[in-house]
This record gives sequence, structure tokens and C-alpha cells, in this order.
Amino acid sequence: MLLHKYDDALMNIEDPEHKLYQALAAIKSVEEAELFLKDLCTPMEIRAMADRWRIVPWILEHIPYRQIYDETGVSVTTVGRVARSIEFGSGGYQLIYERVGKNFDEKKSTKNSHSKKRKTQ
Repeated sequence: MLLHKYDDALMNIEDPEHKLYQALAAIKSVEEAELFLKDLCTPMEIRAMADRWRIVPWILEHIPYRQIYDETGVSVTTVGRVARSIEFGSGGYQLIYERVGKNFDEKKSTKNSHSKKRKTQ
């Protein structure tokens, strides 16, 4: 049984997903994260991840999905997916939100930026 656990650990080291997680864990600053993600992802992929991240505070405060959509423009489908991940996922959203998410008031900045955009359109 112990050998099986050891073999699993060795397989994880060679796993491409594990290597990606190692690369992400090696990021030391916002600037490095930006450089890495811009090389790794398309602009649309980055936007999709940014949209998911920016609505986490709203979901944690139990804001209705439609209101999140109205205030942010993030689709109700995406809001639902993020909410399901928060409720039934591995806990990653909550873990990182506890570390960094509370350092900014996303809802206020989102409301202000979208209000301005709507007024100019």
C-alpha cells in the first residue's frame, strides 16, 4: 500500500496539470502573474477568469444572480457556475478570497465603473 502512494506521488510530479500548479505556485508578484497569464492564456480566457473572480464577493454575500448580472454584466450562467463551485467545489475560491480578496472592495469599484459605462453608452 505504501508503494502505491509513492507511485501516485511520482505520477503527480510528471502530470502536466501538476506542473502547471507548480508554475502558478512559483509566481511571486502581481506583475509576474500578469506576464505569465498573458503568455499562457488568450485575452478571452483571462477575461473569463477575471469575470469569475470578480463576482466571488457578491456570491459570498448571497446577492441574487440577476442583480450580479445587472451590476457587473457577468452572465447569469457564469454566476451560477461560480456559485456551484463555491458551494460544492474544492474550496479554492474561499481559500484565495480569504487571503487576498478582502483587500479590495470589488462591489463598490464594479458598481462605479459599470455605472459610468452605462451612462456614456
